Amino acid sequence: MALSWNEIKDRALRFSKDWEGEKRERAEKDSFYNDFFNVFGISRRRVATFEEPIKKLTGNQGFIDLFWKGTLMVEHKSFGKNLDSAFEQATDYFAGLKEHELPKYILVSDFARFKLYDLDEKTEHEFALADFHKEVKLFGFIAGYQKKQYQAEDPVNVKAAELMGKLHDELEQNGYEGHALEVFLVRLLFCLFADDTSIFEKDTFKDYLEQRTREDGSDLGMALAQFFQVLNTPMDKRQKSLDEQLAAFPYVNGSLFEEMLPIAAFNSTMRELLLQCCGLDWGKISPAIFGSMFQSVMNPEERRNLGAHYTSETNILKLIKPLFLDELWEEFERVKKNSKQLAAFHHKLGTLKFLDPACGCGNFLVITYRELRLLELEVLRVQHKNQQVIGIGDIIWIDVDQFYGIEYDEWPAKIAEVALWLMDHQMNMRIGEEFGEYFVRLPLKKSATIVHGNALRVDWESVVPKTELSFILGNPPFIGSKMMSTGQRTDLLLAFNNSKGSGTLDYVSAWYIKAANYISGTNITSAFVSTNSITQGEQVSALWGEMFKNYGIKIHFAHRTFNWSNEARGNAAVHVVIIGFGAFDIPSKLIYDYEDIKGEPHEIKGKNINPYLVIGDDLVIAGRSKALSQVPKIAFGNQPNDGGGFLFTDEEYKDFVTKEPEAAKFIRPFVGSYEYINNVRRWCLWLREADPSELKKLPHVMGRIEIVKNHRLSSTRPATVDLASTPTLFGFTSHTGTPYIIIPSVSSERRKYIPIGFMPPEVITSNLCLVVPDAGIFHFGILTSDMHMSWVKYVGGRLKSDYRYSNSVVYNNYPWPKEPTAAQKKEVEERAQAVLDARLKYPNSSLADLYDPLTMPPDLVKAHQALDKAVDKCYRSKPFANETERIEFLFELYGEYTAPLLKIEKKKGK
Repeated sequence: MALSWNEIKDRALRFSKDWEGEKRERAEKDSFYNDFFNVFGISRRRVATFEEPIKKLTGNQGFIDLFWKGTLMVEHKSFGKNLDSAFEQATDYFAGLKEHELPKYILVSDFARFKLYDLDEKTEHEFALADFHKEVKLFGFIAGYQKKQYQAEDPVNVKAAELMGKLHDELEQNGYEGHALEVFLVRLLFCLFADDTSIFEKDTFKDYLEQRTREDGSDLGMALAQFFQVLNTPMDKRQKSLDEQLAAFPYVNGSLFEEMLPIAAFNSTMRELLLQCCGLDWGKISPAIFGSMFQSVMNPEERRNLGAHYTSETNILKLIKPLFLDELWEEFERVKKNSKQLAAFHHKLGTLKFLDPACGCGNFLVITYRELRLLELEVLRVQHKNQQVIGIGDIIWIDVDQFYGIEYDEWPAKIAEVALWLMDHQMNMRIGEEFGEYFVRLPLKKSATIVHGNALRVDWESVVPKTELSFILGNPPFIGSKMMSTGQRTDLLLAFNNSKGSGTLDYVSAWYIKAANYISGTNITSAFVSTNSITQGEQVSALWGEMFKNYGIKIHFAHRTFNWSNEARGNAAVHVVIIGFGAFDIPSKLIYDYEDIKGEPHEIKGKNINPYLVIGDDLVIAGRSKALSQVPKIAFGNQPNDGGGFLFTDEEYKDFVTKEPEAAKFIRPFVGSYEYINNVRRWCLWLREADPSELKKLPHVMGRIEIVKNHRLSSTRPATVDLASTPTLFGFTSHTGTPYIIIPSVSSERRKYIPIGFMPPEVITSNLCLVVPDAGIFHFGILTSDMHMSWVKYVGGRLKSDYRYSNSVVYNNYPWPKEPTAAQKKEVEERAQAVLDARLKYPNSSLADLYDPLTMPPDLVKAHQALDKAVDKCYRSKPFANETERIEFLFELYGEYTAPLLKIEKKKGK
């Protein structure tokens, strides 16, 4: 049983006084360090050897004064001798040690002075023997007390993942695999943590392996099987003749060691790998990283990239703080001076329940549990100020059984349960340190409820009744609409009952609709991290239309798009949002807005948040076949559907007309988004009005037509096969033979403006662009303005992070200026022409060059700024301060434009 800090401090004070009066030169080192270790309730003879023989770097024989393998090396000098030389002597011994035996600490002393070196943290502390009791916490590692900073990419985490990964591979290659291997490794990970965090007495697991198993590893599997059995057996049920070393281990319970596993066959290599694992400082690895580390163990490609699965605590706190934590802290500040109210608040903390329906290895649950326990610690500090606490277990009301999860894979579900136990132990140690009493919850009597199953098929009420639940939270899978497996798509459509548009949704949407259904009629609040596409384009109508109409959902808070990088080297960043919602309203809402998606947000308060994450009335903008305003029609460009028969690169075009000059009259410039923006020359056969008799005289053209026909006939799509009857025509044609506005369907998010332009009638635009025939310079001015770009950013969809322009959602729903005056229209036209003129000054630059934020010419910037002001005046006289004001105004105007249409639809429905 570990000692409390109060006991350790008392012993340290007595020790320093007792030895202060001794004649230090004659003091026996062995006696001195026996007493030193007794301060921490540890038998020196059990963990450390005295005068250990070792070969030095020079090859000469030496003796380490005191050696605790993998933890501590002590060199002792006579009174008044140089302690720095003692440190150098200690490091000379490293050459004769195995890697797992290398110490983490070196202590040098002359009985009067101590100097402790932390080799991992690269720190050193020196103090006098008389002050030992003041510095005793430096030696917390002896008793298992540690204070560490946790980072996913900390070298110790990477090293641990690599060693456990090697052990995993060795076991698997030896035929020990599947479920048994996963459970076996989870048990080992628990024991490694326990050995360094005082669940077990310090290093007793390592000692058991070293002292009770053969070096060839032949009996290690059997020894571990017996060890696991002992951990699952209550103290009073154990055999009387059980090995004394085994009998000293505590009863763990909690079902972790309950299942009987096949006995693993070890060899010397595998035994050495396990001992090397024991040599690491597992107290440095946070339970929050525990699950991520285990995932990396199971996947060799990810062992040096723990952040690939590790969700940073910063990102988790972005969700849990506005969901519940900020409010709980505010309540604590209000009630902490009233003992009755504080007691009621403490009781409330012990009744809160949390569900993560996509919990993985439990990162969100583990951090949530830690934060609740930290809040409870503050409550206890107030309640028991200046009081001695006896029986810490009686005053801690928060426990792991308040936490629930659903996880598709079996072993992450088990890891989540174990990680919560480990965090519970860590917080118990912290409270024990605070109140001076050692406290550990063994045997494990309570556990989190982690259900292994498909969260989209499991009835969440069967996991935790909604009458008992407080909050839903998590980070469901980031899988786009077009990336889902057949099974995942089936799950999604089932969750939405095949409602209109549900086939376009990302996978995460299924968790939203399941949560909305579950929380309907309750005060449960939910929050998920999600791909930002659910707040953009056609997905908004398909998801939020259902959420609002069927379940009365209100958004309570939201983080606008930010970078979710998971702190992993080389890990592709995902652009995400966090949305908190409930089936009830609250008076004040919060938006966290990011000027830099990699930076920190600032808060925006409002009365309502719509699904585009803008302060304003709830609305969803569905695709519209006709424009809301009186403006020219928009259309897709022309789709060849030709198998390459109609199209030419610039080199192919030159070669073709060299062979068949008469064909030149049928070849037109051809542009898609890429060609238009990057000034790439491409060509197409345009045979819409070609005379058949002329075509028959052109064998190379006829060969190309044959390619088109064969391509269409080979299709499995009936509509494409039908097109084979007209092989001289594009599959879809929208070209009118008049000048038109061209809008790239996809454009980089780096650009402030989508580079919209005009095209002459001879240029054929592909279906990767949108075209607006019969449009004038005024229309161009509005479409290329900052005002319209604000609409695109919020209402349009995204391809990865790039802008994706839509005819039905973006253009047809855009609220054009209500009634601009002739003077206002003229100013827009003049400013728009100035933009086109500025472009013409740089004939050798592509639009990609001109609209790159780093190379955009100053005169083009000024021309756009002048156009933006002119367009703004068409909407209102007061300038817009920022993009938020613009989009809020546009949404309000959209509501005004659509209100009469809604009334008409209601009359039709009567």
